[in-house]
Parts: sequence; structure tokens; C-alpha cells
Amino acid sequence: MSSANQHNQSTRLPSSFYHRNVIAVARGLLGQRLVSQVDDSRVSGIIVETEAYLGTIDKAAHTYHGCRTARNETMWGPGGNAYVYFVYGMHHCVNVVAGDPEEPVAVLLRALEPDGGTDVMFTRRAAARHSIDLCSGPGKLCQALDITLASDGEDLVGGKTLFIEEIRKRSLPTSSIGCGPRVGVSYAEEWQQKPLRFWVQGNPNVSRQMGARNEV
Repeated sequence: MSSANQHNQSTRLPSSFYHRNVIAVARGLLGQRLVSQVDDSRVSGIIVETEAYLGTIDKAAHTYHGCRTARNETMWGPGGNAYVYFVYGMHHCVNVVAGDPEEPVAVLLRALEPDGGTDVMFTRRAAARHSIDLCSGPGKLCQALDITLASDGEDLVGGKTLFIEEIRKRSLPTSSIGCGPRVGVSYAEEWQQKPLRFWVQGNPNVSRQMGARNEV
């Protein structure tokens, strides 16, 4: 995945991008740039892996069966906002809300290819030894970009600290996108095997390479 594009020439993904079918959004996010600007540090990465969560019908989604809580309230809002939650008492995960208000669907960002501010990423992720260890998992990328619960509800179109830049006008070709079951949703019964995880074929930053990499 090339990172040659200069960020000062990039524009943000428009609101209309997010107000679509959640699977289309999950696939369309591949190849776009997630940017965090915290404490005057711009840190960014190209999105290379996502998972779609289909809301009230999806047994793996936080909003399954219409579950609505203070924790997942952001999912019930308009597409284009960030939904951030804390899991296992130690990791943050960032999602992109899709669709229309009251349609609680979202896309989990699972992995990035670092393309800006890697020196800052290494200071935030002391355990990382190589660049592919920086953002190859949902918890890792949040740590590297300093994404916390403070970013929950952030407007990814007009926000100042967290946003997504448009690097590609069109989605990657189908031949360049891998598709398979989501990770860590064994509780979701028949939804466990739904092919709702998408990744850039051959990219070393993808969190699960044939199931062989620790993705946290």
C-alpha cells in the first residue's frame, strides 16, 4: 500500500461516504487514511483491515436485539462518527459508525499500515520492535494513535483530533480484498462464520495472516 500521497493534498471522506450499507463502508475504508492529532502530534496510517457489524440482527454486535446503553449510544447516531469502547480492562477499540441514525451498525478498524508519525507511535507502543507491530490489531492501533474513550462520538468528517482522509476515490478492486470470518466472536453462534472481515490482500500489517498473528 503506497503512502506517497502528501497529507496536505488530501481531503476528508465526505459525510455521504458513511451513510451507506455498512459492508460497503467496511470495504470502502480499505486504503483510506486514519489520522489522529493529539498534543500537536499528527499520527496516521492507511486502513488495511476492517470488520462490519450489522446492528440489531448481528449476534456479535453490541446493539444486537436492540440493546441500547450508555456505552453503545454512539452506534445509534449518524454515520461518520467514531465509536470507541474499552475491552478486557486494557484495550481501546475504534469503530466507524455507518448508515443512518437509529440504524446501529459500525465498522471496527482492525489494522493500519503506519504512514506518518511512526516515531511517536514507537514511543506510545514501547513493546513494538518493528513497524508492522505498531498497528496490526485494534488495540495496538488505538494505542499507537492515542485513541481513547475521549474520542467516542468524534465527528470523523469535521473533527479536529480524529478523522479519515480520502486517499482513494474508488474502493479497492475485489481481487485485492480478502474476506473471511470476524475475529474473537465465538459467542455469536451462526454469526461467528459470517464473512464480514475484510483486508488488503498481501499487506503485512493485517492482524491475522492465516490466523497466525496475535492481533491485540
